[in-house]
Amino acid sequence: MNEEIFRAIVSALGAGDDAALVTIVATDGSTPQRIGAKMLVYADGRTVGTIGGGCCENDAALKARDALQTRRARLVHYELSDDLAEESGLICGGRMDVFIDPLEPAAHLYIVGAGHVSAHLGRFAAETGFRVHVLDDRAKFANAERFPDAAEIVVDTIADALGRLAFAPNAYLVVVTRGHRYDFDALKAVAGKPFRYVGMIGSRAKVTRIFDALEADGRPADWVAQVRAPIGIDIGAVTPAEIAVSILAELIATRNGNAVRGLSRAGRSAWLPASARP
Repeated sequence: MNEEIFRAIVSALGAGDDAALVTIVATDGSTPQRIGAKMLVYADGRTVGTIGGGCCENDAALKARDALQTRRARLVHYELSDDLAEESGLICGGRMDVFIDPLEPAAHLYIVGAGHVSAHLGRFAAETGFRVHVLDDRAKFANAERFPDAAEIVVDTIADALGRLAFAPNAYLVVVTRGHRYDFDALKAVAGKPFRYVGMIGSRAKVTRIFDALEADGRPADWVAQVRAPIGIDIGAVTPAEIAVSILAELIATRNGNAVRGLSRAGRSAWLPASARP
């Protein structure tokens, strides 16, 4: 059974699928499964393996899906003679503890634009566990000398490069190009795709102009409203390195499931679709 679980874990991590591992870590008395029994729970509710079935397993699966949202492990105690067990007929008279561990696939960070802020962000992000991908249409900026820790460097038209890529749902996208037109092209190319984090650098006036243009171009307004812009945490950043630190702090907070109040007003853009404005 554990071999099946381990194969599923490797597959989930490789595909970038969110999943939580539920393991029985302690038992006392009569229980339907022994210590070490495991169940893998996916974000969509699918499971592999079992910790004994019944309401305890259903409850653990629900808590595992919650853990995927909070990104926090937890220990859960079950009394198998309580009302929860009676509902399923599993009145074993025992107790068991299960440990729920949300697995973290490799966090892929796509940095669109290879300017000064990006060079610092690429280095800092790699040092904190992100797999960094850099996209730009200028080889003199997007190269291994400036991004020695990048897992991938793509030199191509931004819209074309983004259109070819298949992003995992847990991917992070940071748009830090050299101009409004390139920012627009980048967001237009990925609009509607699921990301754990997608954000764009720039002033609030620039954000509004680009978001309005995206809406006018027919991109989903609800997706556009989820883009974090301006990006980063307000630390008074001025230099490119400081701005990169500000952005990285927001990325790490998102990865760890911590709510922070960013420059985009608690993680959401202040932008409203034109149809929702007074």
